[in-house]
Amino acid sequence: MTEDLGLTERAANIAVVDLFLNSLRDKDTETAAKLVDDNIVYENVGFSRLRGAQKVLKVFDLAQRPSFGFDVVTHRSAADGPVVLNERTDLLRFGRFQTTFWVCGVFEVHDGKITLWRDYFDNVNFLKGAARGLAGTVFPALRPSL
Repeated sequence: MTEDLGLTERAANIAVVDLFLNSLRDKDTETAAKLVDDNIVYENVGFSRLRGAQKVLKVFDLAQRPSFGFDVVTHRSAADGPVVLNERTDLLRFGRFQTTFWVCGVFEVHDGKITLWRDYFDNVNFLKGAARGLAGTVFPALRPSL
């Protein structure tokens, strides 16, 4: 897919990660599924690890509900061979609850497919975002946004 664009390996791997995250934002699980390896490992550090495309994509199938939302702003990305690092802000929405938090992602891309997705985030930052999100359910003006 990215070879047709004449991108370097680094740029192509960053493009795969960006397309993947954007497809999750757009609830386009068909595109997301094409970008993950059958044996992908997905980990939120400090939480459980999922192995296999079926398990990872099942999580995002649940996100197809109208009350759920995901958005992402990537601030910067860097690549070294198959490894892509990105710093971003994620937004999660569950009904009226909405939170944003900083994330550092590590991805490995081989042959245009993501084989590893590992996210790191600061728990204090996450808890502050959750507190703002709870306040935003009562006072919409306080609801975090990107």
